[in-house]
Amino acid sequence: MALKIGEIKERLAQTPVEERQAFIREFSQDERTGVKKIVDQAKKSLEKLETEKVRSSKLLSFERKYYPDYEFIGGIDEVGRGPFAGPVVTACVILPKESPLLYINDSKKLSEGVREELYDQILKEAISVGFGIKEPEVIDSVNILQATYLAMQEAVASMDPKPDLLLVDAVTIPNISMKQVPIIHGDALSKTIGAASILAKVKRDHMMAAYDEVYPGYGFAKNKGYGTAEHIAALKKHGPCPIHRRSFIHDYI
Repeated sequence: MALKIGEIKERLAQTPVEERQAFIREFSQDERTGVKKIVDQAKKSLEKLETEKVRSSKLLSFERKYYPDYEFIGGIDEVGRGPFAGPVVTACVILPKESPLLYINDSKKLSEGVREELYDQILKEAISVGFGIKEPEVIDSVNILQATYLAMQEAVASMDPKPDLLLVDAVTIPNISMKQVPIIHGDALSKTIGAASILAKVKRDHMMAAYDEVYPGYGFAKNKGYGTAEHIAALKKHGPCPIHRRSFIHDYI
């Protein structure tokens, strides 16, 4: 007895995209209009997967350039240079050569749900990961750029193994001994830097959600410390809390 269209639709939903070729073969001869639409949907999902595999492979072009001479290529990026509150967070990651991870991109271009999924996948696959965190008092003391450099140095120093080459999003980090390759828009052009940007973003978002419970009223879980209109209004109403960057908010208090 032929499966009902609803049952076939449920089968598709339960079939991982990379395994849908068998699904297509099984139902491609079914002449029912509803089934044809489901099969077309399966074909389109496979086409999207193949397109993503091509895009993802291209993201390893910088890594491939240096693989012959370097064993551990690290990507490093930061999140949180602009907010009024909270830390600047950096992440450095070494991925296996020819990492099969898909959907890596500049963290700002990904939805929160996708970032969370990729965060777990990256941590599971990575050869080595390091985080660096500099809180507002450091940012106020040395300025945001220098605090970012300190956080990047901290991230690299915490790794085991450490990179023997660093792919960096745009900047050159001072006081780092290994070779560095700065790449403009590196978080969108290098899989390793993109993975680092996701790690840093999710790590910082989790911290800001926790701070929201400690310091309610500023909307940290939603605005992540950035100077939204609601955040500025709350700042004027309540004054600063301990995680506000005084050097960033002096015009608003």
